[in-house]
Amino acid sequence: MFEVEPTGKKRSRGRPAAVDKTFRAFDPHQVLLLPPSLDGWLPEDHLARFVADLVDEVLDPSPVLAEYTDKRGYPPYDPRLMLRLLICGYTTGVRSSRATERKCTDDVAFRFLAADQAPDFRSIARFRSRHLDALAGLFTQSLHLAQKLGMVKRGRVALDATKLEANASKHKAMSYGRLVDREERVEAEIAQLEAQAHALPADAEATDTAEDQTFGPDGKDVDLPAELDRREKRLAELQTARAQIEAEAADKARRHGRGEGRPPPAAWRHQRRAGRHRPGDQAAAKARPKPKAQANVTDPDSRIMKYSDGAYTQAYNAQAVVDEKHQVITAADVTTNPSDALNCTMMLDQSAQHTGIHPRQALVDAGYCSETNLEAAKNRQLACGTNTFMATGRLAHDEQVPPAPRGRIPAIATLKERMARKLRTKPGKVAYSRRKAIVEPVFGQIMTCQNGRRLLLRGEDGARGEWRLLVACHNLRKIFRHAGTTGLGALAS
Repeated sequence: MFEVEPTGKKRSRGRPAAVDKTFRAFDPHQVLLLPPSLDGWLPEDHLARFVADLVDEVLDPSPVLAEYTDKRGYPPYDPRLMLRLLICGYTTGVRSSRATERKCTDDVAFRFLAADQAPDFRSIARFRSRHLDALAGLFTQSLHLAQKLGMVKRGRVALDATKLEANASKHKAMSYGRLVDREERVEAEIAQLEAQAHALPADAEATDTAEDQTFGPDGKDVDLPAELDRREKRLAELQTARAQIEAEAADKARRHGRGEGRPPPAAWRHQRRAGRHRPGDQAAAKARPKPKAQANVTDPDSRIMKYSDGAYTQAYNAQAVVDEKHQVITAADVTTNPSDALNCTMMLDQSAQHTGIHPRQALVDAGYCSETNLEAAKNRQLACGTNTFMATGRLAHDEQVPPAPRGRIPAIATLKERMARKLRTKPGKVAYSRRKAIVEPVFGQIMTCQNGRRLLLRGEDGARGEWRLLVACHNLRKIFRHAGTTGLGALAS
């Protein structure tokens, strides 16, 4: 009803208006006036700097250089470069040769270690395969370096094992009966292919009708030499797996015939003196594998093993002795036997041989418990003073260790009963409670940080070499965490 003078436009409460902001200079097409220095791309305390100084100044490259015995041929990559890449890769979980090749282009740390070179994956894989023994020897070098830094003392060690997945599928395992049947079928297929190869017309100007009669009416030519080569390789794999099963059956019969673990009868001793064949050799000659005995065609050395969760996988049994102070691994090995009982004495002896010292205490899992190992533990304590705490059985979840009975130990008590009572005492409980805290984190770090759950190399020797390389890189990581990049001066001296 009343006239109102128009007012100015209300100010919006939304986002403020943009202004002419000054940004930092950014020109993707700018040409560098000076070449960039890779040394300035990484911080001073980076792991790659530690690896570079370690390879150049501390580690002994002579086992690798000793393999180069011929001056002819195209110059290969410098072994220091390849050692840098493999050590850094196995420490950080980059174990595949193809992944390492990509890292040399995409990752600053790998470009720094390779001096901006990019070895192809074939060169990396060949170097690892050719120098596997020397790479496995890095384990003892890393252990000696840790001892120089005071990271390994005469204290407490823990022995345990873990299963490593083999580079083979459990579905490629065949029974002995199926191997024999499959081998006969492949031999028949090879004979058929050889007959077809001999029947091929020698004249290159054969007509299409003749080719259809030779290769079939579908018009698909078969590369007979390649197909024949594939079948022959398959036959060789089957024969290798079959020979392995037969050798294992003969070895088992030989041990049973010799009566290992008990004194031989007088008749056996008489046969030895007469120079005749031993009963074990006779049993081995007559041994025949069971039809259900299995072997893997892809990796015959691997075995189907049971994991803690109840699953069965084609795997190897990896052993490790770990020192308590800094979780440095002092002994490492790989076996094809799923049982751990055969490795107790061997692993503790290996640890003493590598370090030159015997620990005061050795904590051993229940999987190693046997009369032989208990007797060896008793002798070890008398010989070198190592007090062994070996679990005699597994406890259920949340089950508590019962207290030790009062009174003296009965004179008729067995070694297992004495060890069980020893673990029930207060010192025994305190000592054995440290086992999991010592060794289990080490396996967890190798499986997660180093991606070491599955092996890449096949065969028992390849698995052992790769496991020791993983263990060496684990020890080097511990040295890096303890000494850093500035502690290499003491190691080089």
